[in-house]
Amino acid sequence: MRPPTRNAAATRERLLECARKGFVQESYDAVGLREIAGAAGVDVALIGRYFGSKEQLFRAALATEDNRWEELAQADDLPSYLAAMAVTDDSKDAEHVERLLIMLRSAASPTASTIVRSTFQNEVLQPFANVLTGPQAERRAAMALSVLMGTTIMRTILRIDHDGGCENDTLKERLSGMLRIALAPDETGSDASPPTRLEALR
Repeated sequence: MRPPTRNAAATRERLLECARKGFVQESYDAVGLREIAGAAGVDVALIGRYFGSKEQLFRAALATEDNRWEELAQADDLPSYLAAMAVTDDSKDAEHVERLLIMLRSAASPTASTIVRSTFQNEVLQPFANVLTGPQAERRAAMALSVLMGTTIMRTILRIDHDGGCENDTLKERLSGMLRIALAPDETGSDASPPTRLEALR
């Protein structure tokens, strides 16, 4: 039976929330649609109605309405701004960590890996590169994201005290220095186009 129209949005959001929880805990291939539907308390057929397929559900689980790109574009000192984001906990950080963990869990899946790469390319790497000015924007964005993602993994997923007991200001200063190097254009001034679609990260 089709749920009442007034509950359709809530049902879809509940399915999406349960899917995210499932994909955080297990890889794409290990999570079943019946398992997700059961956790949401609905018939599995509703996944097809609201998302079309498991692949589309996974893509929706990775999607975000992050508006930080506008904030980054307006930052006076981008490396310092990014470093502060990396060491400051807020509600958005939990969403970023969850999304990153989903990507890591399913990066080896033949089906999910394609979605992970395209999502990262289109929703993270390219928007970040668009914030930058000067040559090699995508390459520089990829290097900076490597620093930021590595920091996130160490701090929130592995929970390793990588800062050695440093105060936040000291940690931010060190991260800012690394990010400043990562974001700096090549001193040779080469305008050669960087590898695309994450080839530089493989």
